[in-house]
Amino acid sequence: MLRAATLEADFYEEVEAERGSIGQAWAVVLIVCLAGAAGSWLDGKPPAKVALDVIEPLVLWLGGAVFAYMVGATFLRGPETETDYAEVLRTTGFAFTPRLLRLFAFVPPDALGFGITVVGDLWVLVAAIVAVRQALDFTTLRAVLTYGVAYALLWLVLWAVLTLPF
Repeated sequence: MLRAATLEADFYEEVEAERGSIGQAWAVVLIVCLAGAAGSWLDGKPPAKVALDVIEPLVLWLGGAVFAYMVGATFLRGPETETDYAEVLRTTGFAFTPRLLRLFAFVPPDALGFGITVVGDLWVLVAAIVAVRQALDFTTLRAVLTYGVAYALLWLVLWAVLTLPF
């Protein structure tokens, strides 16, 4: 996790190549889910918000990886791109490591706790771009475009689902 957080491109290449690392990627995301929930609980958030903080990273990881793979392997495919969904899933799972900072969302004053959360989320964004770049054998610009389009699509789908009348 330390190597993922320090944005080591070689680490992400190793994860891309190692099919057995999917279990470790799942473990990273599940630890991040628990850290976010603990931070919300310690901050006194209502149970619904704590529950949301448990599932949010999982949904963002799985959905973001699906869209990153779809966009990167088709529309923005580069000449060197040779990948599958599992590679993108493994690398982006480890990219969620900096989101462990959400554990400190409760730190007073509220602005500091919020600031720590924002730093963690921005760090994840950069780590995910490195992960996508390595998984899809892209340039950094192509990885930024892929990840940006993927997350825009993910948020559109989530918005559509959440606005459906039940």
